[in-house]
Amino acid sequence: MNKDTRVRFKKQFLICFWSLFSAGVLGIVLIFWLITQGWLGYLPPLDELQNPKNKFATEVISSDMQLLGRYYKQENRVGVNYTDISPNMINALIATEDVRYYDHTGVDLKSLMRAVMKLGRAGGGSTITQQLAKQLWSPRANNIFERALQKPIEWVIATKLERLYSKEEILTMYLNQFDFLYNAVGIKSAAQVYFSTTPAELKQEEAAMLVGMCKNPSMYNPRRRPERALNRRNTVLDQMCKYNYITQEVCDSLKTLPIELKYQSVDHKQGLAPYFREYLRQILTAKEPKRSNYPEWNKVQYDIDRRLWDENPLYGFCNKNHKPDGTPYDLYHDGLRIYTTIDSRMQQYAEEAVNEHIQSLQKSFFREKSKKSYAPFSQDLSQEEIDGIMNRSMRQTDRYRALKKQGMSETEIRNVFNTPVSMRVFSYDGLIDTLMSPLDSIRWNKHFLRCGFMSMESHSGAVKAYVGGPNFTHFQYDMVTTGRRQVGSTIKPYLFTLAMDEGMWPCDSTVNDSITLIDGNGVAWTPRDDHFQNQGEMVTLSWGLEKSSNWITAYLMSLFTPEQLVRLMRSFGIEGQLDPVVSLCLGPCEVSVKEMVDAYTTFPNKGIRVEPLYVTRIEDNSGNLLATFTPKTYEIISETTSYKMIHMLCNVMEQGTGVRARYRYGLKMPMGGKTGTSQNHSDGWFVGFTPSLVSGVWVGGEDRSIHFDNMNAGQGANMALPIWAIYMQKVYGDTTLGYHPEEQFDVPEWFDPEAGCK
Repeated sequence: MNKDTRVRFKKQFLICFWSLFSAGVLGIVLIFWLITQGWLGYLPPLDELQNPKNKFATEVISSDMQLLGRYYKQENRVGVNYTDISPNMINALIATEDVRYYDHTGVDLKSLMRAVMKLGRAGGGSTITQQLAKQLWSPRANNIFERALQKPIEWVIATKLERLYSKEEILTMYLNQFDFLYNAVGIKSAAQVYFSTTPAELKQEEAAMLVGMCKNPSMYNPRRRPERALNRRNTVLDQMCKYNYITQEVCDSLKTLPIELKYQSVDHKQGLAPYFREYLRQILTAKEPKRSNYPEWNKVQYDIDRRLWDENPLYGFCNKNHKPDGTPYDLYHDGLRIYTTIDSRMQQYAEEAVNEHIQSLQKSFFREKSKKSYAPFSQDLSQEEIDGIMNRSMRQTDRYRALKKQGMSETEIRNVFNTPVSMRVFSYDGLIDTLMSPLDSIRWNKHFLRCGFMSMESHSGAVKAYVGGPNFTHFQYDMVTTGRRQVGSTIKPYLFTLAMDEGMWPCDSTVNDSITLIDGNGVAWTPRDDHFQNQGEMVTLSWGLEKSSNWITAYLMSLFTPEQLVRLMRSFGIEGQLDPVVSLCLGPCEVSVKEMVDAYTTFPNKGIRVEPLYVTRIEDNSGNLLATFTPKTYEIISETTSYKMIHMLCNVMEQGTGVRARYRYGLKMPMGGKTGTSQNHSDGWFVGFTPSLVSGVWVGGEDRSIHFDNMNAGQGANMALPIWAIYMQKVYGDTTLGYHPEEQFDVPEWFDPEAGCK
């Protein structure tokens, strides 16, 4: 090749090279210009960049500022401020992911060129800001070409983010956004899930492990791949040492430590107060009741829900209130902070009391029903009746509805339910792996007794503890608010209140003997009394309530109309079906635990009933106050009547059906209360109060046909009262709660319970 040819070739090569280079540069410029104009790919509008649509879980917080739980659908993300994040986390992140973070404006050209020259072997070249842009606005790429287009879009977004936010704000957004697995989205959830701590309290080795997960959380999962997680954590520590965030001595010391997880799984069904949190979720997200959505037979529930919607600002809060953009609040994504009245310590005591007694009671129930063909049902049921109950229960299962939807016949479905399969069933000693038919598993679950417990302050209405059942994971039906059961003798104080308010006194006397009343249909009704103590003798009304005498109760009922009793009970807050019949005085009506506790606040509160208060305030995710809540109060009876009732209900605890609370459980504080046992001892009740607290308990089977065969085991004093007593022992034993056994009922010195009989 001669000289002229070489010159021409070189000239042509340079022309081609610079033409291609210029075309490439122009092409890149064009691509970026098209991206900035929004004509190529997706570039978020300015207002979305200024206000990224982060989805935050709502937090439920106790009155003593403990996290009870969160509401979320897909991501358990809770935002934190930069000042709430440990410097250890910030230092580890910068040292590992973007050491020149404070020097670039979104794109680090030096790291980018290094990544290109070394084909990514020295890192991806993405800055923290670019990674944030990817997390917020880049959908998952389906192929290499889509990912290649996403890169320049992320660069453009990153530079815009750097102009809109400070470096600290970008770091905070990144850490709030990252998914650390196991429903730990964001640094606050991650710190809690992996180390049971807060972001501000993360140690250096803990922060290093979490930052190590940022490269690939699945590959460096500390639970499934602990060795990889440990090596990656140590790599992060080396990076922190390399860039002078820690000394070599500290680095070497930390690298010798094992990863010590304090893992807490995040599940709606776990943690404190799960029944309360579920009830609160339903209340907050309730929609305006429409009569057409309720079956004809459930008009009572429609009336209850309608009143709540009209009068209770908490009911349907998310649908009644709107954000600045006009949309209703989203409980699962808007990061609300709900401050409740629940005290985490008292809630813990309540759950412990329920578990302690229910498990003991359950052992007795299993012993009684052992090897009985009718178990867990009553011996009074025929096999036909048992089969009918089981058939109805089968039809109420999700399995039955799914098989029915598949087009299976009743015979085919029955065969499925009668065929043994491998399954895990509940026990208090842990889940049991067994071979059992689905129908038998339904029957097995029916063996377990259910309960409901609620405790509230009589003056403020603040609900301090709420336990809707023995185990939320396996028995989710809420027996505090949703469930209604026959109240038995716990209804009697309402009738005695009616008598006291009409001028009678605890010391008034009558003959203790059988009595027959005529109901509204002209039918004779003669209640049975289970004990014949002092039969035929003159006894006081106070004695009648102490001993829960049906005869004395029927005598009082003869002095009033059933309609009068119904009206008074309505004023006490009883909202369910109340039939105005003479037998109502013995408690055949079905009432919730919540209603009973609410009603009994009237007695220690000078005749003023206080509705339960569950939430004190709600804030948005920026801490702005959205709403505050105060209890509603109703004047039900006179102060004098309340003093009379306190006197009689305290006597119940001193020498009546509630006496075991004093002598078996050693409770010293002033207290009143009433036991209750429904027909066939299917339901055991106790509602008790001290000068500050009113608490109620119900215990029974899933069906009313499931109960102890003997009366002593099934009465309220044995089934329900011990839970109340154990709870009160714990509460009054904790001096930090502020409830003192020396506190007295607010009854004036001039009050004399026998004044009306002198």
